[in-house]
Amino acid sequence: MKRPRVSALVAFIALLALLPNFGIAAPLADSARGYKIQLAEKILPYWFDTAQDTVNGGYLLSDDFLKGRSQPKEKQLVSQARMIWTFSLVHRKGYSDARRNYLKAAEQGYRFLLDHFRDQQHGGYFWKTDLDGKATKELKIVYGQSFVIYALVEYYRASGDKAALQHAMDLFQTLQKRSRDPKHGGWVEHFQRDWTALALRDPAGEVEVAGLKSANTHLHLMEALTELYEATHDGAVRQALEESVKLNATYFYPPDAAQSCFHRHPDWTAVTDRRSAGLSYGHNVEFAWLMVRAEQVLGRPPSWKHFYAHLDHALKIGWDEQRGGLYHRGVGNEPPTDTGKVWWVQAEMLATLTDALVHQPEKKYEAALAKLLDFLAKYQADPKDGIWLDTVTAEGQPKSPGKAHSWKANYHDVRAIQKFVEAFHPGAK
Repeated sequence: MKRPRVSALVAFIALLALLPNFGIAAPLADSARGYKIQLAEKILPYWFDTAQDTVNGGYLLSDDFLKGRSQPKEKQLVSQARMIWTFSLVHRKGYSDARRNYLKAAEQGYRFLLDHFRDQQHGGYFWKTDLDGKATKELKIVYGQSFVIYALVEYYRASGDKAALQHAMDLFQTLQKRSRDPKHGGWVEHFQRDWTALALRDPAGEVEVAGLKSANTHLHLMEALTELYEATHDGAVRQALEESVKLNATYFYPPDAAQSCFHRHPDWTAVTDRRSAGLSYGHNVEFAWLMVRAEQVLGRPPSWKHFYAHLDHALKIGWDEQRGGLYHRGVGNEPPTDTGKVWWVQAEMLATLTDALVHQPEKKYEAALAKLLDFLAKYQADPKDGIWLDTVTAEGQPKSPGKAHSWKANYHDVRAIQKFVEAFHPGAK
């Protein structure tokens, strides 16, 4: 007589354990279904139909919510690589159909990248070309090189083309030889074509600050190394990934999130120049989930305490509790200094809240995610095609109404939306 009671009690306890997951996931399932439809029917078709250069190859990125489409003036390494990455990812996730083959869209960008951005003399990839593919800025900027590795790995996964993975490894080896700092660790970030380092604060550096080490570049190099290591299990890549995780978690995004910073001197001492003061809420939460991803690929226990420190700081200091949405920048624990809501910042908050809820359901994260989704739908997205505007004000008015440009492709938002869909859409995986 006792055994059935014990079994019933065990079953009841098991049911209770499931209730928090059910209670949080159920309200988000409808949003996930809606976003999956948006991806398939609006967002991805927009990029496929408007961004491909059918004459020269690569991608044409120039569209404005208020002014409409125009002819771009350049092709820039980061956005070209990001387009390859996204088209490869969504093909792998099953979005290609008879009308739109996203692998083909990635392939033509991949060919353009190899034919026009790759420097076969000195290694690495140029920073900019004109629309035909002639290099117009031959600098080697490690931020851009990171996204090339990221794109090549994902294209390899989608296509099975082993040459793409070899190109990624070749670039990794070039970076280790040319840009890694053998004295202090980490990576020098800005170079001439022949890998001669730019002088301190040389304006030609364009991304971050020449001569300093940046949180932005080291974060995205960690992101790229994570995927390269998962694809290759190469020992040298693992060592570089372990180094990048440690450096990011120590110097740029420490456990006290308020102490995060934009730049460090080459020897990792603090940069006191007021132009480098502050932190980015978007980068902090992006680091949180990318750190966990890197640790999982390395086979380590994820640093969830560190993850939640950055998410909770962003929610406490940089979050719009009234309307939803994450502000852009601030200093320590002080009120935000820039309350604009940038598309990629919202995307990384979406990704981080998703991972937080998948790991451990929590009502405050569920509430924040619901508010974020509401803000995006009402103010950030163009209702015509679902594409997010570059930046809106805290109240949701267009501030920088770009939909596509040299710094805005489809990687942050599509990645975050797909992560959200896979987490909460029943049967999406």
